[in-house]
Amino acid sequence: MSLRRALALAACGLAGGSVLFSAVAVGKQPARGGDAEPRSGGSASAVPPAAAAPPGLLLLPPAGASCPAAPGWIERPAGTGGYWDSNWDRREPLALINLKKKNEETGEEELASRLNHCKAKATRHIFLIRHSQYNLHGLSDKDRTLTPLGREQAELTGQRLASLGLKFDQIIYSSMTRATETTEIISKHLPGVKKISTDLLREGAPIEPDPPVSHWKPEAVQYYEDGARIEAAFRNFIHRADAKQEEDSYEIFVCHANVIRYIVCRALQFPPEGWLRMSLNNGSITHLVIRPNGRVALRMLGDTGFMPPEKITRT
Repeated sequence: MSLRRALALAACGLAGGSVLFSAVAVGKQPARGGDAEPRSGGSASAVPPAAAAPPGLLLLPPAGASCPAAPGWIERPAGTGGYWDSNWDRREPLALINLKKKNEETGEEELASRLNHCKAKATRHIFLIRHSQYNLHGLSDKDRTLTPLGREQAELTGQRLASLGLKFDQIIYSSMTRATETTEIISKHLPGVKKISTDLLREGAPIEPDPPVSHWKPEAVQYYEDGARIEAAFRNFIHRADAKQEEDSYEIFVCHANVIRYIVCRALQFPPEGWLRMSLNNGSITHLVIRPNGRVALRMLGDTGFMPPEKITRT
């Protein structure tokens, strides 16, 4: 296989969200509601054409194989993959100006000035908090309140956030009961920080996971309804700072495991179908950084190191 074809196939897999070569072992687990998690492990390595494939190793697709189509609400440039889209949030300065507009006096394009006017200057720090442990047996959302342990977890998360010594700008939280209660407890440790509730961050099925799991199979309509809403939450909340923002911001989002994992995949431009491969504990902290140039970094994923081991759960 030529190097050019190997690279093209790799790009195809990245663009379509599929695994090109991976040794995968999936075990069954009992259902965990919206936080279903398969156990998997694997490694990626090139396989010589003449070598026999070890058990469980998926070979590269044949020449000419097409990439799987992405859901309509996820924008991916056709025929490309494996690169960073600098205009992922549609806030790249060059994309925000009208290049045909001329200065009436000189008749020349003042491109540099207009680009500077649209350019972000500040960094956004996004802290994604998963709600604490809650009553899984509640028949409706209002009955799914935090357990005593869940309330302890929220206290610990609030203390951890306060200990960072950051000036938080706002707390945006899901309108579901378990997220609302977690927010109320956390906010006691961050007095004066405004709180905003939203339905966009409610739990749901963001996109059909790949690989699939046998113990958690929502109806197709749920992906259609929840997926569009959760994607809307991503576009509304996850982007580089506004050009008018002068100082770095620190924002807290209290929501749910499925929502957070999907947001992380989208922000890092990883295949969003892989969201279920990640695991998040109750009350955990995930930290995304969005630079003025649109680059995104993941500083923490599901951190609960500030909790005693006996307080950590993943229900």
